[in-house]
Amino acid sequence: MNSLKSTWLVYLVLPALALQSGCSGAPDGVDPVTGFELDRYLGTWYEIARLDHRFERGLTHISAEYSMRSDGGVQVVNRGFDVEAGEWDEAIGKAYFTGDASVGQLKVSFFGPFYGGYNVIELDKADYQYSLVAGPDRDYLWLLSRTPSLDPSIIEGLVSKAADLGFATDDLIFVDQTPLQKR
Repeated sequence: MNSLKSTWLVYLVLPALALQSGCSGAPDGVDPVTGFELDRYLGTWYEIARLDHRFERGLTHISAEYSMRSDGGVQVVNRGFDVEAGEWDEAIGKAYFTGDASVGQLKVSFFGPFYGGYNVIELDKADYQYSLVAGPDRDYLWLLSRTPSLDPSIIEGLVSKAADLGFATDDLIFVDQTPLQKR
């Protein structure tokens, strides 16, 4: 794995951001969802779109796998395909709730003790099939799905919500999730 890019992902704010902002909260005026159920959120999520940042630059086929840790936290395994290197890149981190476990607000670290915000700001509460996740400020946004593709009307609704909250949705990068060809 490319160790430089192993610090990238997902959906999560990493040590460089934590050092700059020292923040594991949500952006001003953006509220994490309530009624959050971690057991239903665990499993695999595919990145449909994101705002650009250096940790994921050049990666396609990005996904995150969430599972329980023995200490009650969440293990996070972020994975993406590095097109330039022609190989998979993976980063393993940990996440913990910052308050009540029924609120979709966690702090995430790939290099403890530095944590960044992971804020679920929209969620398909009926089926847990899609979510919108923000970092501690409006520079970090991810649109996630349980499948590699998502109905365009759902994408449109999530993008609209993000725009209403002040995110730069014109700058969203839509992630290539088409099947990779055998090399």
